[in-house]
Amino acid sequence: MLDEEKDGLLEESPDELYERKTFKVDKGQEPLRIDKWVQMRMEGATRNKIQQGIDAGFLTVNGKIVKSNYKVRPGDEILLMSLINPEHTEVRPEQMNLNIVYEDADIMVINKPPNMVVHPGVGNYTGTLLNGVAWHLLQQNPNLDEESLPRYGLVHRIDKNTTGLIVLAKTADAAAHLAKQFFNHTVNRKYVALVWGNVEEDQGTINAHIARHHQFRKMFAAYPEGETGKHAITHYSVIERFHYVSLVECVLETGRTHQIRVHMKHIGHTLFNDWEYGGDRILKGTVYTKYKQFVDNCFAICPRCALHARTLGFIHPRTKEPMHFEAPLPEDMQGVIDKWRRYFAHKGGSEE
Repeated sequence: MLDEEKDGLLEESPDELYERKTFKVDKGQEPLRIDKWVQMRMEGATRNKIQQGIDAGFLTVNGKIVKSNYKVRPGDEILLMSLINPEHTEVRPEQMNLNIVYEDADIMVINKPPNMVVHPGVGNYTGTLLNGVAWHLLQQNPNLDEESLPRYGLVHRIDKNTTGLIVLAKTADAAAHLAKQFFNHTVNRKYVALVWGNVEEDQGTINAHIARHHQFRKMFAAYPEGETGKHAITHYSVIERFHYVSLVECVLETGRTHQIRVHMKHIGHTLFNDWEYGGDRILKGTVYTKYKQFVDNCFAICPRCALHARTLGFIHPRTKEPMHFEAPLPEDMQGVIDKWRRYFAHKGGSEE
C-alpha cells in the first residue's frame, strides 16, 4: 500500500533532527483520513501529535498543505518531515541559569555554554539545555502539562562542548517554519574555530560527504567520492594566523553531524583540543619542552574542542522579519586565542 523513499535530512546525532520522507499512495488505497494513514506508518506516533504536525505544516500532499480530515487518494504524493528516532526520554524541568539572548511568544534564542548536552538521552537525563527550557516554560505557564512540553521546539542542535547560539520554537507552527528554513539551507550559521596548522588559503570550500567512521562508530569521517554518507559543504575563511594554529570562520551550507570537526580534519586542520578527532595533542610546532608546556597550558585554559557558534540568522516564523544574532567568544576560547596571539608575537612563537 506504500512506496516510501527517504529523501534527505534536515539538520545535525546531535544535529540532524528531522528527516524528509516522501510517500506515494498505492493505486488500491481506499479513501482514508490523512492523520490515520500517517499514524499507521509512523511507529510510536499518536493521532494528536500527527494532527499538530499537519496543522503546523509539517506535511503536504501534492505540494499543498492539507487539513487532518483530508482523505488520501491513489497516486497522492505525500511529503512528511518527522523526527529521526525521536527520544522518548521524559524532560524533567530543572531550574538553571540559561543565557537567553532573545525570547518572544514563538521562539527562544539561547547562548549555550560548554559541557552542556542539548537534550536528555542515554547517560544524560538531567542537566541538559531542554531540562532548563522546560523549567523556564513552566514558570511562564504553570498549567502546562509536563508530558506535553514541546520537544518539537528543538529544530537543530550543537555538540556538548560547542558553545554558542541555538534557536528553539515555542509553538508547533514556529517549529515547522524554522525546520523548513534549516532544510532549505537558508539559515545563516557562522562558527569560529581554532584549528591546528597554518591554513594556507585565505578562504575555501570543503565539499565532502560525511558518514559514520567505519571503525569507530562514535566518530564520523569524510568521504569525498562515491555515494557513502550525506552531502556536506563547509565554507571557511581565515580570521587570524598564529603559525602553528589558525583562527577560522566556518559557514555551514549543510548541517551534518560533527561537520566542521570532520571537514577541517579532512583538509589537515583538526580543531584545537578536539580529543575525539586527535586535536588534544601537538599536531604542529616544535619539539622543545617549553613549547609542549605552552600547549599544555592552552589545553588547560580551553579544556574542550575550540568551536563556537557565533552567528545565527533566520526569518521569524510569525512576523517574517529577518532575525540576526551574534554571541561573543566565551572566556575559555578568547583566553586561549589571546595566549596564542602573545606567543606568536614573540618572534614567531620561539618563546612565550
